[in-house]
Amino acid sequence: MSFTAAHLYFDDVQVGQEWESLGRTVTETDIVNFAGISGDFNPIHMDHEFCKSTPFRKPIAHGLLILAISSGLGLANPPMRTLAFVSIKDWRFLEPVYIGDTIRIRAKVLEKEERSRGKRGVIIWGRQIVNQHGKSVAEGILVTLVEGRARRVQESGGRNQESEKTGADNS
Repeated sequence: MSFTAAHLYFDDVQVGQEWESLGRTVTETDIVNFAGISGDFNPIHMDHEFCKSTPFRKPIAHGLLILAISSGLGLANPPMRTLAFVSIKDWRFLEPVYIGDTIRIRAKVLEKEERSRGKRGVIIWGRQIVNQHGKSVAEGILVTLVEGRARRVQESGGRNQESEKTGADNS
């Protein structure tokens, strides 16, 4: 998949802007598939009888599964021209996520730093994963590298897309 006109550049977002995704219900199939991919077959995720003896009383989703699902939910909230996922900072898992819970993400631009004369920039995001009750189940800071508009202008030979459409030189 390539970027579309709907994907935002580094320049298009401002510090303080916020987005909330649609919801996604976590299924037992998700948990089983994630255990198979990751190799994490801890009984707290897989064994219903064992879980009855834990404080959770039933299986809980892997924290890293919830983080992975949140990555997908964040792909369109907002749709960004992300070039690289740089880091995760201060990530905390706050509450269990159970089979049948529906999670969504809340994303907020905390900081921006232009790089390479505007060709790209680093965005620091506050990311919160909330359940169907609006309770935060995980949160932390994500850092991404995002394409900037200067890259598009440079690739078009110093002319922006509007000037290409009209034939005018607005540089």
